[in-house]
Amino acid sequence: MKTIKKFLGSSYEVAASNGHVRDLPKSKMGIDIEHDYEPRYITIRGKGELLSGLRKLVKKADRIYLATDPDREGEAISWHLKAALKLDDIEDKQVSRITFNEITKKAVTESLKNARDIDMNLVDAQQTRRILDRMVGYEISPVLWEKVKRGLSAGRVQSVALRMIADREDEINSFIPQEYWSLDATFKVEGSTKPLTARYYGVAGKDGKPVRVDLDNEEQTMRIVKGLEGGAFSIREIRRSERTRKSPLPFTTSTLQQEASKVLNFSTQKTMRIAQQLYEGVEVKGQGTVALITYLRTDSVRVSDEAQASAVAFIGENYGQQYVMEQAREDKKNGKVQDAHEAIRPTDVYRLPAQIKDSLSREQFRLYQLIWKRFVASRMSAARYETTQVRIVGSPADTGSSAAADGERFPDQFFTVSASRLLFEGYQKVYIEDEEEKSPVLGKGLDESSTLTLQEFDPRQHFTQPAPHYTEASLVRALEEQGIGRPSTYAPTITTILARRYIVKEEKNLYLTELGDIVNGIMKEAFPSIVDPMFTANMEALLDGIADGQVRWKTVIENFYPDLHEAVLQAEKTLEKVHIADEETEEICENCGRHMVIKYGPHGKFLACPGFPECHNTKPYYEKIGVECPKCGKDIIVRMSKKGRRYYGCMGNPECDFMVWQKPSPEKCPRCGGLMLEKGNRLVCADSECGFVKNRGESEEEQR
Repeated sequence: MKTIKKFLGSSYEVAASNGHVRDLPKSKMGIDIEHDYEPRYITIRGKGELLSGLRKLVKKADRIYLATDPDREGEAISWHLKAALKLDDIEDKQVSRITFNEITKKAVTESLKNARDIDMNLVDAQQTRRILDRMVGYEISPVLWEKVKRGLSAGRVQSVALRMIADREDEINSFIPQEYWSLDATFKVEGSTKPLTARYYGVAGKDGKPVRVDLDNEEQTMRIVKGLEGGAFSIREIRRSERTRKSPLPFTTSTLQQEASKVLNFSTQKTMRIAQQLYEGVEVKGQGTVALITYLRTDSVRVSDEAQASAVAFIGENYGQQYVMEQAREDKKNGKVQDAHEAIRPTDVYRLPAQIKDSLSREQFRLYQLIWKRFVASRMSAARYETTQVRIVGSPADTGSSAAADGERFPDQFFTVSASRLLFEGYQKVYIEDEEEKSPVLGKGLDESSTLTLQEFDPRQHFTQPAPHYTEASLVRALEEQGIGRPSTYAPTITTILARRYIVKEEKNLYLTELGDIVNGIMKEAFPSIVDPMFTANMEALLDGIADGQVRWKTVIENFYPDLHEAVLQAEKTLEKVHIADEETEEICENCGRHMVIKYGPHGKFLACPGFPECHNTKPYYEKIGVECPKCGKDIIVRMSKKGRRYYGCMGNPECDFMVWQKPSPEKCPRCGGLMLEKGNRLVCADSECGFVKNRGESEEEQR
């Protein structure tokens, strides 16, 4: 606000609404279902005095400009301000809407020259989003209160995000590792001190060319090792080529959140909070309050001509013309991009992070530096590499090798090694997006005539890994890819399901809690369309259609609400109550003799006396699963981590530290006698070296 005032001078007054001033009431849905779904807005509590002050300023003004954020929500706030201040009733004063993508003098003054009316299509798109979210929340949440416990909530986007996390958890828990092998061969190269290590590729086909072969087990791998014992190895082909690595695109909201998580270990909420500070302005020594970045809620990678020219000039002056990208990259539009704003970039590329470091907090500096580097790199030329692929053929020493099958000659086998060498660093002079895998170093003078001597084989067993748990960054990427939500919704969505304890975050990973599992189960059973990613993505497309003036906003609501209401009525009849609390047990309260009941707290179940408040007795609830601890023989029980994630641990904790994330089975491994874990419809030995797997209820003989 101070920054804008400084740009405009003393003839302008600048005042802030501090966000929304009107909203639907909290005490009820606030939508008149019987009268064309008309929303009933009220002044937000605590905003009365602020609005009163704004009205006094309006009376003094000759002209009023509404300059809220340049997105749909900002457009709606301007519309609400216009209504709350009764600006339509003022006949002698012009009211205009202005927007700017960055808080710079040029952008602000240009916006005044391009003042316009409020765009009601954008307002209606935001109204529709708000009404749909209110309908989902206020219709479904009472069902969760009745069937589970009070204080829970459902949401149009949050419920889909919860389902995605739950589905990933199911995928991980039911994943059965598959064995595979790798085979490396290390050679001594004549005339070189550096050994050469190549990986097994496959077998020679009838035409002598390599055919890819996957190594599935130890027997297959050792057959190749044995077949090549004492054999001859030679270089069949060396292929050299050049490849480029294009510079990254500038940041959008989603990619900024992802990269800040990966590089800076920031949560999505923290990233947006700090970015908001950089956008609104920071006190810079000798310059006053300065806005450092452009608008932070965007799905566009577009850059203004002025910013493009400034970046090109900066790169040429500081790094040389060879580092300037010949033509700026453009992102391929996928139909889900609104492209209403520019990418997130510094307002002035000549404002180097190091120059203003002393004026920023550590977190502000790190995020600004990330944004600055990414933008500069996005305007720089590609990095160039020379790649070399060496193909090595191994021939058996004896055509009658014992490794041959049915007297057939053991075929030649191929090994390959690839290496790359940086020729020109390009954008990596400024910004390294991620570390490339370490490339092997090939000795100088290596060619097809080089003599190879086998030093050793290195066969290794591996197991396939399940998809990783979602992190905040990968969940944002998945939401964006599926068209669920928009830049302004990613951080609030994740924050909400964390606050509701439907999920927990440990390290960077997101895990489903027992409560989240129950809520997701109810949503999938009773409201399948609400948690269907495709349905939610299609709804976002309809909102885009409203913003473009192609779809009537009330038509969307008219088509949505009746089905939702019918599903709620049906759920109230058919859904059984989840006994997550107040279930009576055989445990007797030592203080008053009542049967203790199961309660559900922030960290899971516990036992409490039903005589509260007269009796305050509580104790831990141990849910035994009928399996003994393989370390000490005590019972394994269901436990909850401090953040609410279910696991299975020894009742003798802390003396015994045994714990596993999958549920142990009473059935012992028939191969090694060890613990078996339940993974979907299969039982898997907890000892990965054993690797025994069977379907539930199936004997070892049947499995074979």
